Amino acid sequence: MAARLLRLGRALGPLPPRAPRASARHLQTENHDVQRPETFSAKSLMDIGTRRIFTSDHDIFRESVRKFFREEVAPNHAEWEKAGQVSREVWEKAGKQGLLGISISEKHGGLGGNILSSAVVWEEQMYVNCTGPGFGLHSDIAMPYIANYGSEEQIKRFIPEMTAGKCISAIAMTEPGAGSDLQGVRTYAKKDGSDWILNGSKVFITNGWLSDLVIVVAVTNREARSAAHGISLFLVEDGMKGFIKGSKLEKIGLKAQDTAELFFEDVRLPASALLGEENKGFYYLMAELPQERLAIAGIALASCEFMFEETRNYVKQRKAFGKTIAHLQAVQHKLAELKTQICVGRAFVDSCLQLHAEKRLDSSTASMAKYWASDLQNSVATQCLQLHGGWGYMWEYPIAKAFVDSRVQTIYGGTNEIMKELIARSIVSDS
Repeated sequence: MAARLLRLGRALGPLPPRAPRASARHLQTENHDVQRPETFSAKSLMDIGTRRIFTSDHDIFRESVRKFFREEVAPNHAEWEKAGQVSREVWEKAGKQGLLGISISEKHGGLGGNILSSAVVWEEQMYVNCTGPGFGLHSDIAMPYIANYGSEEQIKRFIPEMTAGKCISAIAMTEPGAGSDLQGVRTYAKKDGSDWILNGSKVFITNGWLSDLVIVVAVTNREARSAAHGISLFLVEDGMKGFIKGSKLEKIGLKAQDTAELFFEDVRLPASALLGEENKGFYYLMAELPQERLAIAGIALASCEFMFEETRNYVKQRKAFGKTIAHLQAVQHKLAELKTQICVGRAFVDSCLQLHAEKRLDSSTASMAKYWASDLQNSVATQCLQLHGGWGYMWEYPIAKAFVDSRVQTIYGGTNEIMKELIARSIVSDS
């Protein structure tokens, strides 16, 4: 895995100068370099070569990922925001550079890394403030369902193409009348011989417009003793008769990320479209949602780090009362508060990443990470925009985009109110 990622990284060409490093380690090994600084002691919160959860091999990978986002994504993002979607070309470029399917095993057609390597991609995307490419949802939310529950035929057919960026995926859970409550799903699939007939609709589906493959959550047993016992997952492909993509939804943020409403009108699905076992879908969702929530937390903290550095640079240049506003004690104290809050959050999220890499992250802790980090992201966005003054309200300033993009983080992946409910259950449970 390490050799493959390093080879893909070096294919990007010369990298910027970097500090001497220890001998290469495998990307999944522990890092025993006690000299490795943590975020709070680094010159910048986005510095490469920090944080004990990573190794020097991760640093090399991060340099290549950073170069990709700066050269292939950032220059095109404004155009994509106007179009309401990114290009398919950038997906294939990401596949060629080894940025997709990182944590999927090589035997299944992925790159064979773990969540730490995936986190590098989430973080670097946030460090260029470009939320358009839905790489994280594709690689670390949708793909694991196929890798973990799919048949050998499904895995061989889809995973390699998804890793290459040639098959863009989405997962369709949310419905107009059922958001965070998955047991309120109304989309229904009934058997017709060996086939299934799917009817219903989904909304707020990331990658929905560009999707080639959608994992659809549907009720398959209306007579089950509870809704949780009657839900299944299906693989629905673009072009299937009766599968209709609604228009791209116009959002207040995430403007370059294609989000769509999907309709299923008597879509005939073969038996091979069922993902995993019939009526086991809810349990699959419960097993995979902690990783989704951890990814949201990781994205949130990286966004906080970007916003802080953007604001630090701004206040050191912006002049008022004859000197830069960084000389004002009120501004200095606000920056001190922000850095402290972000570094405390980073310590917790990094702990969760390490736990998940060791397969020890539980659902309650993932919910804590998602709720805390996304709330922090919104708080940091508000305060950093305030420090920009009137210019912070102008779209040309990166903080304005980061501000509006942050708002949805407390909503999707399960609202933060639902996260608190899940955390509370684990606290008061007698078991």
